[in-house]
Amino acid sequence: MDAIAFYLPIVWAGLIATAVAMYVVLDGFDLGIGILFPFTRKDSDRDTMINTIAPFWDGNETWLILGGGGLWVAFPAAYAAIMPANYLPVIFMLLALIFRGVSFEFRGVAKPRHGAWTFAFSAGSIVAAFAQGVILGNLIQGITLSSDGAFAGSAFDWLTPFALMCGVGLVFGYGLLGATWLIARTSGDLEAEARRWARGLFLLVLIFIAAVSIWTPLAFDRIEARWFSTPNIYYLWVLPAVTLLVAFGGWRWIERGATVKPFIASIVLFLLCYLGLAISTFPYLVPPTLTVWQAAAVPESQIFTLIGVLLMLPIILGYTVFVYWTFLRGGKVVAGEGYH
Repeated sequence: MDAIAFYLPIVWAGLIATAVAMYVVLDGFDLGIGILFPFTRKDSDRDTMINTIAPFWDGNETWLILGGGGLWVAFPAAYAAIMPANYLPVIFMLLALIFRGVSFEFRGVAKPRHGAWTFAFSAGSIVAAFAQGVILGNLIQGITLSSDGAFAGSAFDWLTPFALMCGVGLVFGYGLLGATWLIARTSGDLEAEARRWARGLFLLVLIFIAAVSIWTPLAFDRIEARWFSTPNIYYLWVLPAVTLLVAFGGWRWIERGATVKPFIASIVLFLLCYLGLAISTFPYLVPPTLTVWQAAAVPESQIFTLIGVLLMLPIILGYTVFVYWTFLRGGKVVAGEGYH
């Protein structure tokens, strides 16, 4: 294997991993807003909650397209295996995102009779988050492939206790991102309510992190070997230690009335879990069979599409930074006000 064929798949894997991380963080908090909708009784509070994400939510989903499209063009063998294994949760996720997007726009113009759109926005957020967690859980537990690399499992392989647990855990995780976002972006009674939500969700997220951390090495030998074999165990213990420190800091910031720091702590907690996932699975793109090199397209195809990505990525990043800088520097969102 020459140097180009070796490093190109790693570069593409890094790009896709970055796109997925950006999506999880950025779309995670606005999905979290919909997840939290059923827990507030005031319709005016729901209006404020939506106004906090109005300038951002549709742009956040750009990263999902980049991640999925990058997987398709750079790792077609992985795409051909992952999609059939997750057809149903992917369909549920996409339909939920569609209904959520439509309800986001229609809810404002359907007042005062907008109860159905409020329900669609909340249900779409919950189903999309749950489906994403199930897909993640199915990928971690492994996809059954034939000798020629084709999917050889059942359409319901994702329907396992582990994958379903990951789905529920991600709903709580996105809810935590949404609650800490509201702490940073709102004030008064809504901020106090968001702080109460964040306390409960923080504990639930930590419980699910612990459950996944214990379950995976017990159930999957490859993950146990990665984390507990020597010399890995001598330096990988740093990751759970840092995770505990971040969790402790985030909880104290919520209790002490900090505004932005709890949101930052929630993001860092997600990224640390994401890093743990990468450590558990790399270099397998389709665990436990296909590595990034086995699943990669030919180098000429990767180079051609990489040129396009390198041209578009600064534009996407620039747009994202500009929008967040423009709308965040104005301070907190006030009840009754919105963006037009």
